[in-house]
Amino acid sequence: MAAEFIKLYEENPDERKIKHIVELLKNGAVIIYPTDTIYGLGCDLTNRKAIDKLCWVKGIKPGKINLSFICEDMSHISDYVKNLSTPTFKLMKKNLPGPFTFILPANSNVPKIVNANKKTVGIRIPKHNIPLSIVKHLGNPLITTSIKDDDDIVEYPTDPEEIYESFKNLVDVVIDGDFGKNTPSTIVDCTVEPAVIVREGLGELIH
Repeated sequence: MAAEFIKLYEENPDERKIKHIVELLKNGAVIIYPTDTIYGLGCDLTNRKAIDKLCWVKGIKPGKINLSFICEDMSHISDYVKNLSTPTFKLMKKNLPGPFTFILPANSNVPKIVNANKKTVGIRIPKHNIPLSIVKHLGNPLITTSIKDDDDIVEYPTDPEEIYESFKNLVDVVIDGDFGKNTPSTIVDCTVEPAVIVREGLGELIH
């Protein structure tokens, strides 16, 4: 069955549609959705079946996935991260919500989620109402990854209709949140101090 194609507006996402998407996520759906950078591929991190499907769509083994979580705010983070230092907390506070992925030491909850020996986790709090509304109603973060292979030299897809045509038989929902950007988030490694930018993306880090 082809994926649902759901139109949402960033300024004021329709709550009824958000709740519908959340119900699907709770039942194991994999979705494609807009962020403040590129379109993302995501699922409920508490749903084992959904994580396996997300990895299948991405073409990787569950143990090999580089984990990033979309969180609603900083209060979620301590559930998945250990030893968050004061400098790191301040750095994140200054730059989130925003187009950044912060790599942090994972606590013991993270390996259980994916059945893999993961030492780090990426944290995203995008400055975009659609994923933030989804996470808020879901009650826990989304596992997220990009919809293209990181080694692929082709630009990130930005047109939701084209994304739908490519993924409609692979995922359960594609959210049309208008054209996305084709520059990913800036990745900041906070497992070392001072933190190091490991990928220059859309975000300019404020120290």
